[in-house]
Amino acid sequence: MSHQITVAPGAHRFTAEADETILDAALRGGLTLPYGCRDGACGACKGKVLSGSIDHGKAQTHALSDDEKAAGWALYCCAKPLSDLVIDSRQAALATDIPVKTLPARIEKLHRLAPDVMEIHLKLPAAERLQFLAGQYIDILLKEGKKRSFSLANAPHDDAFLQLHVRHVAGGLFTDQVFSTMKVRDIVRFSGPHGTFYLREASTKPLIMLAGGTGFAPIKSLIEHAITEKCTRPIYLYRGAKAATDLYLPELGEQWAAAHANIHYIPVLSEPAASDRWTGRSGLVHQAVQADHPDLAEFEVYACGSPGMIEAAKGDFLAAGLPADAFFADIFSYAAD
Repeated sequence: MSHQITVAPGAHRFTAEADETILDAALRGGLTLPYGCRDGACGACKGKVLSGSIDHGKAQTHALSDDEKAAGWALYCCAKPLSDLVIDSRQAALATDIPVKTLPARIEKLHRLAPDVMEIHLKLPAAERLQFLAGQYIDILLKEGKKRSFSLANAPHDDAFLQLHVRHVAGGLFTDQVFSTMKVRDIVRFSGPHGTFYLREASTKPLIMLAGGTGFAPIKSLIEHAITEKCTRPIYLYRGAKAATDLYLPELGEQWAAAHANIHYIPVLSEPAASDRWTGRSGLVHQAVQADHPDLAEFEVYACGSPGMIEAAKGDFLAAGLPADAFFADIFSYAAD
């Protein structure tokens, strides 16, 4: 049985088939709702059900509390309609503005950025171009319908190659191939772009960019796009890593800060090795943000990294005055097959 779903404001309508999530139905119907992990973990797709009933599915309690459920909130990536619905979404745009494509791509370059991080350059067919927003991601399509998601590390203006930063996960269905058998000129297939982790350019608020591990990839795209667009908003880039060897491409942050007065680069190591001879900031990266900016009421935050980092940062930042609608996150979760 199918159900009609109406999005307010704007009165966009789409139909959800039996056993289909609200988000999947919206995307199939050509409408983009805000979303991130698509796994009930990040809360980026959270919205209010104004009328009708739903099954909350696998929504995780740290992303959607019982009190929020009782108040009518839902995670659209997990929730399935049990009746016709009217839902609220703080943002809804036609997906046809940026079409999602399924394309082949050739491995043009494999470059190890760190012992466990590989940079992959993908070359599209000559007649193709992928339109995307800085911060979005693509899904690498694997056998048996499986897929792995990776953020684009290049900005939209620099699209001769699509750049990915891939961390090796032992036993990973895709990443094991990347670090063992994959070679230049191999062909992969992907779909994209996906996601709503992109810069809200109408805002004038200062920006905190928070990156942990390969969460630097979409942050790199965002900052390079902001530079190209001559953005003058203050940008504070906080990069977190365990040790110096994990802080790949550190020269980029230094170069951006040296060339642009509005960009500030703050690397933070949580467990620097003695051999690192580290003289910079130490500890948890989100706590370095709090130490420098105890009042976040006038900021916007773009955070990308592990679920633990994102959850801790969001809770502490909201307690420091950051408005809930000024926290944008892309959660990177790594799993073996």
